[in-house]
Amino acid sequence: MIFLNRLMPLEGGVYQWAKLAFNDFVAFMLAWNLWVFGILVMSGIGLIIKRTIIYAVGPRAAWMSENRLVTTLICTLLMVMMIAASRRGLMLGKWVQNFGGAFLLVTFATLILLPFLTGRLANYHPFTTTFPEFSTYKLNVFSKLAVGALSGFEYIAILAGECRAPARNISRSVMISAPIIAVMFILGTASYIAIVPPNQYELIAPIPQALSLAFNSFGWVSLLVSLTIFGIAARQIALMSIYFAGNTRLPMVAGWDNLLPAWFARLHERHRTPVNSILFVGLITLAFSLASLIGVEEQEAFQIQDNAATTFYGLIYIVLFAIPLVAIKSLASRRRFG
Repeated sequence: MIFLNRLMPLEGGVYQWAKLAFNDFVAFMLAWNLWVFGILVMSGIGLIIKRTIIYAVGPRAAWMSENRLVTTLICTLLMVMMIAASRRGLMLGKWVQNFGGAFLLVTFATLILLPFLTGRLANYHPFTTTFPEFSTYKLNVFSKLAVGALSGFEYIAILAGECRAPARNISRSVMISAPIIAVMFILGTASYIAIVPPNQYELIAPIPQALSLAFNSFGWVSLLVSLTIFGIAARQIALMSIYFAGNTRLPMVAGWDNLLPAWFARLHERHRTPVNSILFVGLITLAFSLASLIGVEEQEAFQIQDNAATTFYGLIYIVLFAIPLVAIKSLASRRRFG
């Protein structure tokens, strides 16, 4: 990512890189995969928020666990909120995202400190390594950790045109953030394993589960933990708002290029946001949220959504790595972009 950003610090990032290195068709397919990936990631937000609420409230909310009506209401309410916020544009969205980012740091700091705060240091082995036994379940968890920890840097470069000295500063941001992310994931995962028994690992909302188990017998501290868990829900909503805002712009651009009807490119008179595209993406996301629950339990539905999203994201990364490996000669002739 650093190499490509220094060579081509262009607004649009990986889309522009694929277009210059290969052709318009490859860039179009990359953008299509990116759009579907965003839809699938967002479609799981209702399940995540519901599980987070259950852990925050405690045993009194156990009845919500597999209640489809509650899931439907939460998914619908979240989509209505995202549609309304996205119509207002970045004036509101940037504050939602900043709040979510700040709470992410607080949440991970709390997770990392759990073994020290709860006396579970005997189970805490952050730097012990061993070769795991192979199973589809472990491969599933490993792939999610890998994608969560080691991907996403290319999203920064999408905004290169809005950054000062992007070839230098975006590269610096990657070099600074990469070791921090490594520490967060290594120590955070070690804390989770120290707190949660192996047969109880939660795949939808692991951090709220760890916080709930760690402090469920600490009296008044449990109230603070519940508030922290609600903060995790707010952080997740803020993260999804970023995906949502980005995904609503893709149909708008397609409308500009006459690849979709001009209806998708209609802008709000005051806020200048693509109102029809926002409504379309919101309804499609809601449909995916509810359709994935047909005939399966919620844990399985979330795995279907998440694994499908990872597949589409993996296709994007195939193109990302193919650019310097396969199209290096083509890129060398474009050094003027550096």
